[in-house]
Amino acid sequence: MRNERCASPVLGMEIRMSRRQRDHYSHAVKIKVEEGRIVASVTEHGTDRRVFGEFIGPGGELASYAFGWCSEADSGRLSIGIGAGNEGGGTFHAAVFENDGAIAYALIDEPFEDVPEGGPDLTAAEARAHEDLPFVWAVADSVMDRDGRAAWLRHWLLRTNSITTAPVLAGAEPILFVSHDADDGMWQVIGTSDGTVDNGRVGHLFHLVDADPTIVAVLDLEPGESATRECVGGPWARNGG
Repeated sequence: MRNERCASPVLGMEIRMSRRQRDHYSHAVKIKVEEGRIVASVTEHGTDRRVFGEFIGPGGELASYAFGWCSEADSGRLSIGIGAGNEGGGTFHAAVFENDGAIAYALIDEPFEDVPEGGPDLTAAEARAHEDLPFVWAVADSVMDRDGRAAWLRHWLLRTNSITTAPVLAGAEPILFVSHDADDGMWQVIGTSDGTVDNGRVGHLFHLVDADPTIVAVLDLEPGESATRECVGGPWARNGG
């Protein structure tokens, strides 16, 4: 499913656009998403990652957000704060999870994160009754489409498959090539040596991102696209599409 929408105040479904559509839409309506810090910590339930940022709407509307996930969990979390210091302001909290091959949101009672533009933590019932909930879902859509780190969360939730080589998997070679196959949707991630029948390894893409977060920059490759670089941390050159 690629074009769902946050139509329900209880369960939201993300809007998925191609990178070109997203860039055009952002320019047309002057939406800005500013990526902030990312915090990782080791817990008894695995590695906990929390991502922060700010949203600026076409009319200057402000919102702060945080999303995150824990490696041993089966769903992520999202907090969006609006109206800091104003009556009616608050922080909305939601679970983020896979639903029929897409990403869905459900309002929850348990607070996830404090964010600068937020206010009192709202329960699911309070959030559901809030007049600005449609705006909050729109912010969620924008964040998931425009914050590049959201692709990491998405691939983790969807358990996206990939094929790599034994040297890359072992950390003996850097990741220098990433592709998204147009036919079967498989992601290929290789290093300095070519992939062969003998050294090919199939697994989940997010494990490779966990080991080398610098590939987050190309996790939005469309089917048929690929990207290469000369070294870890170097610029990516995109091809195809």
